[in-house]
Amino acid sequence: MDGESVRIAKDVLSAGAAAKICLPDSPEEFSRALSRRGSRRPVVLGDDRALLRTVTLLHREAAAGRAGVGGALALVPIGAPDRLRTAHALGVPPGTVAAARAVLDGAVRRLDLLVDDSDGVVLDRLDVPAARTLAVAPPTVWDTCRSLVRTLVRPAPTALAERTHRQTHRLRVEADGMLLCDVDTPVEGITARALGGAAALTLAPAGAPPVHVTAHTLTVTGPDFRYRADTTVSGPVRRRTWTVRAGAWGLTIPVPTSADTA
Repeated sequence: MDGESVRIAKDVLSAGAAAKICLPDSPEEFSRALSRRGSRRPVVLGDDRALLRTVTLLHREAAAGRAGVGGALALVPIGAPDRLRTAHALGVPPGTVAAARAVLDGAVRRLDLLVDDSDGVVLDRLDVPAARTLAVAPPTVWDTCRSLVRTLVRPAPTALAERTHRQTHRLRVEADGMLLCDVDTPVEGITARALGGAAALTLAPAGAPPVHVTAHTLTVTGPDFRYRADTTVSGPVRRRTWTVRAGAWGLTIPVPTSADTA
């Protein structure tokens, strides 16, 4: 989709290290290439989904006792900005050249994972349930509607934008076995991020202040619900448990300078 960025990344990486270039045509080829990396450190050229796929495969290797380089990898972000939010949140610099140089000169930062009971992983943020988004009709339809309304009402209404529909859910939520809420308490959602060996959880009861807790496991039970792990929506499920895996993987990021730490 962006051959020029791929070419630039390859040139920068090959100029500073012995690199073997792989161009897999399918997820299966991607998995095989990763499993045959030997002592090489994998560098992924792609977006958040490519990063998530790689970390998931490395996690499963580690669970099977086949970890090669401690789950460490690097990423050169290539893709639309809205598909690189997770990468940037984790410290990967924007820009192909800057990210490729960080691969060569950066340091590995150990990161936590949220791992669910189906072996799925969360790199940055978990949302339960996944937010529902209302799609907007194509512009031509709204243009027609505004033209009709303009003859009836002044001033003409502004264009409708995509918006998130807030909805309450009946869920049982437990953190480290402690009950935070049951199905008789409607909630708008739960968010979680793994950091420092534990998960920071925020529970948003409907019409009440949010509840903030820290835990190592999160279990959600209730009617069929979907959840968002970073950029991927999964489900519906009726029960899911997430567990923090401290320092489960490593991501190469730029070395902080004295100005950054001041």
